[in-house]
Formats: sequence, structure tokens, C-alpha cells
Amino acid sequence: MAFSAPWAGMLLHLDTSWLLMTVATVAVFGFFFGTALDAIMQDDGFGSTGNTLLFTAGFFLAVIVANEHGISLRDLKIAVAWGLGGAFTFISSMALIKAGLARW
Repeated sequence: MAFSAPWAGMLLHLDTSWLLMTVATVAVFGFFFGTALDAIMQDDGFGSTGNTLLFTAGFFLAVIVANEHGISLRDLKIAVAWGLGGAFTFISSMALIKAGLARW
């Protein structure tokens, strides 16, 4: 009996090498955007590494949410659009929470 998690969607169907390349690619782009956001946000951000981790987590969370809602991500353009939207939404939400806690 194979393991099947409803939240994993297409991620479980990837070969190990493809999954590693996907995570590495998203992390590299996340580091690029994270470094740029660190220069822009300075003390209000999470640092280059923190921004990278939030960006990567947001990307994969958005893909999982899209799969859970039955949205087909077979087209790479749509998958990247969902991932980037989720990544920037996630990092923006975390920055908003951090700013709210700092002023509280």
C-alpha cells in the first residue's frame, strides 16, 4: 500500500531527483529575492536567509493549496505563477505580523 497524502498532490508524484532540483531552484531564486528584500526592508525584514526560507515555504505551500483545491498545475507557467504568488503573499503576511508585533 503506497502512502498517499491528500495535501501532497503532485509533489509525491515527482521523482527524487526532480524534487531536489525543484527545491534547489526555488531556494536559489528565493535567495535572490530574499537578498533584494533584505536590502529594501532592512530591520523590518528577516535577513537574507530568513527571507529565503519564508519564500521557499510560501512557494510550496501555495502549490499544495492549489492542488488541494483541485487546480491542475500541469502547465509550468501556472505552477510558477501560483508558487510566486504564494511566496510573496506569505512573506508579506509574515512582515505584516512582525510589524504589528513590533508596534504592540
